[in-house]
Amino acid sequence: MGFSPTPAFAHGFQTAYLELREQPSGQIDALWKTPPAFGSGDDGYGPPIAIRPVFPKHCSVAITPGAIATSVSQWTLDCGDKGLAESTITFPGLINNFVEVLLRVEWADGHSQTTMLPTGQETFVIPEKTTVFAVGQTYLKLGVEHIFSGIDHLLFVLGLVLIVGPSWRLVKTITAFTLAHSVTLGAATLGFVNVPQAPVEAVIALSILFLASELAHSRMGKTGLTEQYPWLVALTFGLLHGFGFAGALTEVGLPPQDIPPALLFFNVGVELGQLAFVLAVVAVMESLKRLGSENYPRWLGWLPTYGIGTMASFWCIQRVMAFWS
Repeated sequence: MGFSPTPAFAHGFQTAYLELREQPSGQIDALWKTPPAFGSGDDGYGPPIAIRPVFPKHCSVAITPGAIATSVSQWTLDCGDKGLAESTITFPGLINNFVEVLLRVEWADGHSQTTMLPTGQETFVIPEKTTVFAVGQTYLKLGVEHIFSGIDHLLFVLGLVLIVGPSWRLVKTITAFTLAHSVTLGAATLGFVNVPQAPVEAVIALSILFLASELAHSRMGKTGLTEQYPWLVALTFGLLHGFGFAGALTEVGLPPQDIPPALLFFNVGVELGQLAFVLAVVAVMESLKRLGSENYPRWLGWLPTYGIGTMASFWCIQRVMAFWS
């Protein structure tokens, strides 16, 4: 690992974003954001992925202001009387780059819709109106994807499971974590609480480092705070992790007329992904327990502790240094 260092990504959200806003005049303002390719630059990222949407043939470019930033472009389209409804947008090269597209359309009458393009699909037909079910389905998928791409959140949950172990205490602990981050996720997303994202991400890394330290003490026979009061630790740090989830959801945005179902289904998606991860970890722990500890070397039991601690330390340093970059 030392000879071929690669950046560690805690939030690997490889999602492009296309926003289309219909003006009263009928023209369409388009905003296109592309995620950076994983590379070896100073910041661990490469240049933006070279993908651009191809609009219907009856749409012409009325105004081309140019690029706002390296990964953000915007322009104005004139789609005539036909408009964009029931029209097809194509994203050439989408499948080869393993990128998904979140599409958001705001109509002139105030109605808006948000849709995630299905994986493996490069074309999409814009419907006239999406149902609440379609919105829920989109944000449910986003929630599941975020928890599985958020390695830092998963490592925190892993630390809790390893310290508490498969028991009813684990159920209470995970429930406390869930309730806590659901509260702050909703409060931050709806604008009731505003917390800077950079310090939040740094303290999330510290919370994982704290759990790694507690796990080390537990393996040495010392009872730590997490082992004594796991639900309290999970509740406290869960509030913090909720702000991290809110940061990802804020980047995506919420449809104004469907905020409650979108927020609800995103949270449900996060919980489903988290539950699947916990069940997988418990299954592995039970399998190893049946094999017997005498069948594997003692140092193997320390790998999760040092693995979690090392990653958390790296993220902590990286995110604190980002304050000045």
